[in-house]
Amino acid sequence: MMLEDKFAKLKKIISDAGSCLIAFSGGGDSAFLLKTASLVLPKEKILAVTADSATYPKEELAFASKFARALGVRHKVINTLELKDSRFIANPPERCYFCKRELFSRLKDMARKESLKFVFDASNISDKCDFRPGTKAKNELGARSPLQDAGITKSEIRILSKKLGLNTWDKPALACLASRIPYGTVISK
Repeated sequence: MMLEDKFAKLKKIISDAGSCLIAFSGGGDSAFLLKTASLVLPKEKILAVTADSATYPKEELAFASKFARALGVRHKVINTLELKDSRFIANPPERCYFCKRELFSRLKDMARKESLKFVFDASNISDKCDFRPGTKAKNELGARSPLQDAGITKSEIRILSKKLGLNTWDKPALACLASRIPYGTVISK
């Protein structure tokens, strides 16, 4: 499928959703997803939510807030509690499952309270090649991944982001800070 067709498919998926809460880290993928949503949905039908945690660099939080504000999209920051979960801090290989379970549970509740139909995350086709235990939690809670549904890869996100004039088109990937700690090493603030 041509890239333009994939982008059109993504816009249709988002438009058909009618409203959404986007798990918005401020990274290149979620910035592209938020920008695309802002092109096809009324601003009041979109809510970007960023999780604030010791596992997330503060400068990224500031960037996410500034980016959402520049798009004119509502943005909320929530404090996540993964460092209070003994399963997460024990740092097993499925650590991300516990974090994402807590995050997407909260996002699902927020979407319901805001009368938004879907929770979206910015997973893309390239992510399917990685070990991502958080995907199980996301799926259990009914969150959707429109970039995957449209068949869009990480490199295609960069191309489309550049075409849209997003300053995130070449932003380096930034994994959770906990991912830098070897499995089995206890995680602390």
